[in-house]
Formats: sequence, structure tokens, C-alpha cells
Amino acid sequence: MLTKLTLTIDKRVVEQAKLYAKKKHRSVSKIVEEYLMNVSYNENKFNMEYNLESPLTNSITGMFEKEYNGEDYDK
Repeated sequence: MLTKLTLTIDKRVVEQAKLYAKKKHRSVSKIVEEYLMNVSYNENKFNMEYNLESPLTNSITGMFEKEYNGEDYDK
């Protein structure tokens, strides 16, 4: 489903975007859409890679002593 979005952008940027879109045989809307999809995908990918919260990590959190004293370590 497509929806309309109104942006306020510097006139020179709009002119350059239109020229770029024409060279690429694409609409400015499509270029902006693809850019926003890429930005949100990369952010979500980053969050997924570095987010340590999961059902598994949540279930084992607090399972061990905060400080390890080495008493049970076999050398």
C-alpha cells in the first residue's frame, strides 16, 4: 500500500534529486523509499547483531556469582 509523505527540503537538494532520478530512470519517491528501507534494514540488522537480550540470555541472567573467586578451577 502506498501512502503520501510531504517533506520540506532545500530547493537545491530537490533539484539535484530530480536530476539524479532522471539519470537513473527512477522517481525521486522510489529513490527515497529505497534509501529509507536500506537505512532501517541496516539499523535493524545492527540491533539484531548486538542485542544480547533473548529468551536464553534472560533465562540464565543471574545464574552465576558476580565475582569469580577461582576456588573450583582445576589447574
